[in-house]
Amino acid sequence: MAIAALVPGALLGWVVYEAVGGGGGAEHPAAAPASRTSAASSGASGNSASPTGSAAADAKGQSAAGPLAGKVVVIDPGHNPGNFRHTTEINRQVDIGTNKKECDTTGTSTNDGYTEARFTLDVAHRLRTLLEKQGATVKMTRDGNSPAWGPCVDERARFGNNARADAAISIHADGSAEGDRGFHVILPGSVHAGAADTRKIIKPSTDLGTRIADKFQRDTGEPPSNYVGKGTGLVTRTDLGGLNLSTVPKVFIECGNMRDSKDAALLTSGAWRQKAAQGMSDGIVSFLRES
Repeated sequence: MAIAALVPGALLGWVVYEAVGGGGGAEHPAAAPASRTSAASSGASGNSASPTGSAAADAKGQSAAGPLAGKVVVIDPGHNPGNFRHTTEINRQVDIGTNKKECDTTGTSTNDGYTEARFTLDVAHRLRTLLEKQGATVKMTRDGNSPAWGPCVDERARFGNNARADAAISIHADGSAEGDRGFHVILPGSVHAGAADTRKIIKPSTDLGTRIADKFQRDTGEPPSNYVGKGTGLVTRTDLGGLNLSTVPKVFIECGNMRDSKDAALLTSGAWRQKAAQGMSDGIVSFLRES
């Protein structure tokens, strides 16, 4: 979830990477960005993804039978492959309660051009499948064909709120320096300012995040971050609109560092991404079955 936009070299790598169909054999590559016309149909601003429901849900929004029947999970795949073409739109400032921040960023990429946006969508698809098998109703803030950019961070938060999610997770990968590696789960800090009030979600979000961190490490073998979190795999932040504006239990996960060669080898592996999705699913299931 690097804050800086993709550098020109990374953009060139992305173009080459997409052209040759890279990504370790991803089963769910991100589709080409949707047209603004189709994206506009989902919201007045034209960039909001309409609630993308579970493939297992019927016309009434009910999921298949299972231990998580009746539970709603929102998956937020970070960034968007079209963001770098819409810099004006994603640089627009939005209110996150404590201050204003960019609508979204481009995200990062591996040195070979495998983008964070593509990674997050692939893992999100895998996670959705696993949770549907448990009977959960799953909704995604974006999918392969929409929107063309964004959604903005405040819209991503509202998506989970409007869905009345029992749990929400925003999937990312980091863009730190070579040698910085490992995962970390970001928990909401205490914020009560403007439109933001996280006080009611801190405890359940911490429980959710702790369970995800435990299962993610177990299932993937990925160590906790060696550059943030002091080896716990957990970090608390108050500067993320997706957490500040959430009214439902929500966490972010940085699955690894795309700029580190060891982590990049994992993140570009389809087999490892399946393990990553399994770890997230196991943590979410554990949380929901006891909540």
